[in-house]
Amino acid sequence: MSPGHHLLQGSILVLLAEALLPLTGIVTAAFLTRSLGAADYGLLTLAATFISWIELAINSLFSRATVKVIGDAEDWRPAGASLLRLHVWISAGAMIVCWILAKPTAALLNEPAMAGYLALFALDIPIFSLANCHRSMLVGRGQYRCRAGASASRWITRLVLIIVLVKLGFSVRGAIVGSIGASLAELAIARYYIRPGWPQRGTTPSAIWDYALPVFFSALALRFLNLGLFLFKMLGGSAVQTGIYGAAQNAAMVMPGIFAAALSPLLLSTMTRVLRSGDPEAARVLGHNAMRVVVGMLPIAAAVAAASSEIAVLLFGVHFAAAGPPMAILFLAGLGLVMLSLLTAILIACGNPSWTLYLTAPLLPAAIVGHFIAIPRFGLMGAASVTAIVTCLGALCGMVVVRKGLGIGMPTATFLRAVLLSGIVYPLVSFWPTPGLAIVVKMAAAAILTVGGFVLLSELKQKEINFFWSFVRTAP
Repeated sequence: MSPGHHLLQGSILVLLAEALLPLTGIVTAAFLTRSLGAADYGLLTLAATFISWIELAINSLFSRATVKVIGDAEDWRPAGASLLRLHVWISAGAMIVCWILAKPTAALLNEPAMAGYLALFALDIPIFSLANCHRSMLVGRGQYRCRAGASASRWITRLVLIIVLVKLGFSVRGAIVGSIGASLAELAIARYYIRPGWPQRGTTPSAIWDYALPVFFSALALRFLNLGLFLFKMLGGSAVQTGIYGAAQNAAMVMPGIFAAALSPLLLSTMTRVLRSGDPEAARVLGHNAMRVVVGMLPIAAAVAAASSEIAVLLFGVHFAAAGPPMAILFLAGLGLVMLSLLTAILIACGNPSWTLYLTAPLLPAAIVGHFIAIPRFGLMGAASVTAIVTCLGALCGMVVVRKGLGIGMPTATFLRAVLLSGIVYPLVSFWPTPGLAIVVKMAAAAILTVGGFVLLSELKQKEINFFWSFVRTAP
């Protein structure tokens, strides 16, 4: 299988696996809100949020470094053993710190029950960290199908265990144990496919830290670009407006976030292994085509913008119709974040981890200054606009960097065709009212029109169409 076929197949499988998160998450949330009540569900959400921050921090530190180091290695086992040891010690330390802080945190929140919930949920930190370590190694080795299977097992197991345990009367603790059980299931399946050993002694390869530290701070900068909600509230936004903005942000960012999580690590792994095989031109083609995919989604962003109010009403009810306009802008910001995620993956694959920090670090202070200027004057739309402008400018700068530094061409022709199609899609979607679930048909029609338009405008060359159909014919 060619690198392009492998990347396409893996991206589709991982995207389908990660898409189970919002699907099962909606069902789980609906079940828990009805079973636990508002108070207990609020405590569960607080505990889950606190633990997830810790887990995501460890993940941001090691995930991409693991993919790069494992992908570069002729023999992955020594590096895999060192990474396994690092995950064990750091995650175990985080768990102990969480135990120590459980009671003070509960006292700070004036919720004594939180101490027990946090202490129990902290058990998930080392399990989740080890599962993520194995999952990243699978990606680094190019075993994308196995990585997708591990993630799918997590979300399905989580849904089943939470429903069963809460139904049995274990309440909040049952939901927490269900989440821990899901991490165990993912670890077990990932461990079945790849089994790094435990090193008897030895030092951690310096390459791990060379990649881990700059990539970690770069990931934090990208993650905090979504601080518009916090700043909006801090700068005087009412509770109602904050809720509307939060709903718009959640709806607009979920699919771009899943897309970035599915494609970015796989692009990093594939480009790393192609470069190791001595084919830089193939790596440049992979990077260029990945950027084309994101730019080619601009007509979909236009369709979402045109139907944003209808989408908001469908998802959240008529009281959240005002979430539509900021959602339209934030979806464009989501595409900007996807592009930044792919660009940082390209820079890491090409051996330039520090460039990721130089690219993303200036974006956070720019966003903060922009929010302080725009939110008092323009409210919700100001917050959304600043996020979109900063992320899109960052993506543009990133494309210039990879063009100048790595010789990967910018998708200028794709951008012009995408803008033209956006100008066609937007009015068509705007003038086609669709109540309720009929909006799914409208969005599907917009997607078909977009693909057809790209074919007619010769964006998709015959060899690329043949490539896609050959993949469809050979896909199991």
